[in-house]
Amino acid sequence: MSKANLFYAQSGGVTAVINASACGVIETARKHKDKIGKVYAGLNGIVGALNEDLIDTNKESAKVVAALRSTPAGAFGSCRYKLKSYAENKREYERLMDVFVAHNIRYFLYNGGGDSQDTANKISQLSLEKGYPITCIGIPKTVDNDLPITDNCPGFGSVAKYVAVSIREAGLDVASMCSSSTKVFVMEVMGRHAGWIAGAAGLATEQEGDAPHIILFPEIAFNKEKFLRKVKTCVVKYGYCAIVVSEGAQNKDGSFLADAGGKDAFGHVQLGGVAPFVATMIKQELGYKYHWAVADYLQRSARHIASATDVEQAYAVGEAAVEFALAGKNAVMPVIIRGKGKKYRWRIGEARLADVANVEKMMPRNYISRDGFHITDAARDYFSPLIQGEDYPDYKNGLPQYARLKKQLEKKKLKKWIPS
Repeated sequence: MSKANLFYAQSGGVTAVINASACGVIETARKHKDKIGKVYAGLNGIVGALNEDLIDTNKESAKVVAALRSTPAGAFGSCRYKLKSYAENKREYERLMDVFVAHNIRYFLYNGGGDSQDTANKISQLSLEKGYPITCIGIPKTVDNDLPITDNCPGFGSVAKYVAVSIREAGLDVASMCSSSTKVFVMEVMGRHAGWIAGAAGLATEQEGDAPHIILFPEIAFNKEKFLRKVKTCVVKYGYCAIVVSEGAQNKDGSFLADAGGKDAFGHVQLGGVAPFVATMIKQELGYKYHWAVADYLQRSARHIASATDVEQAYAVGEAAVEFALAGKNAVMPVIIRGKGKKYRWRIGEARLADVANVEKMMPRNYISRDGFHITDAARDYFSPLIQGEDYPDYKNGLPQYARLKKQLEKKKLKKWIPS
C-alpha cells in the first residue's frame, strides 16, 4: 500500500509569518518520508481542495522551502471561504472526501483562525462517519490574536512590532511639526472585536508624553465627549496628540464607528475607515489640523521587521502539527503555552479543535487603563516578549528576497468541480 499523503492549506487573512508555519510543515514532513508520501498544498486554501488544485510541494527545492520561513503573505494562496455545516451543504463535504480519497490524502493540516479550526473539526468528524479516517490538525494563525487557549497566535507578534514601531516613528514626525502644523495623527489598525493589535501599539509609550497618547479599543465603548476632552488635554500638554484606533472601535450600543454596511464571505460586518471618521470628528469639534493613516495590509505583511519570537513560534506550530498527526492525534491544534516567572519561556501544547472553533478571545479589562485610553503594566508584561528579536530576510539590491515557488499542480483525477 502506498504511503499516505498530506494536504496543507492556508486560510483567511495572511500574516508576515504564516509561511514559516508552512516551512515547518514541509520540512518536518520531509524528515518522515517513511510515513508521508507527498505533501500537497491547496492552491488558494480549501478552495484548492474543492477544485482539485493540489500543489505538489515535493517539486520545490529544499532551498526554496527554507526561504518560506522568511517570506510574507500566503505562498500557496489563501481564501475567505467558510464551509457551511454538512446538513447545509452536503455536496461540498462529499467533494472534499472524493478529492482526499482520489489522492490518498490521510492528513489534513489547516492553517488559519477560528473559522478554519471549525472547518478542520467538521472534516475530522465527517471522515470518521464516512469510514475514511483523515487526521485533521489545525495550525493557529491570526494577526488578531483572538484564538482561545493558546497564549498568543503566530502572526500577532510581528504585527504588534510593526504598529508599535510605526506609531513611535509617526509620533516623532508629528511632534516635530506640531508647533505650526499638524496637531493630531490617527493611525487605524486591524482588530474587529478584539483590541490586541491596538493595545500592542501602546508599547511605544515608554515615558510621559510619548506616542500614542490615546488608544481606542473595541472592548471599551466609545464616548465622544470624554474622547474629545482627552484629545484637547494632550494637545495642550504635549503640543500634539497621536491616536491609535482599532478598526472595530464601537459605540455603546455595539455598533461600529465605521460600519460600511456590507458583509464579507464569513458573514462579518464590512468595516470602512475609522481613522478618517475620528480625524474628521476632531477637526469639526476642536478645529485641529490632522493627518491619518490606515496600516491595512502593511501591518500584516511587514516581514522585513518581523518579530524573531513570532517567526520561531510560527515554525514550531507547523512542525508540531506534523508530529501530532504522525502520533495519531486528531482534531487538535498545537498551542503556545507561556511559562511562569519573569524570564519569558514558552512551549508547545495542544487544544481540541472543538474548544477553539468560533471562539474569540478579547483583551482582558486589566490590560486596559482605568480611563480606557491606554494599556497597563500587565499588558506590557504580556506584549513585550512577543515582539522581541529581529529575523531579517536576505537582501539583494537593497530589497528583501522572498521565495518564488513553482506551484506545480498534481494531475487531476476527478471531474471538474461546479460550485452550487
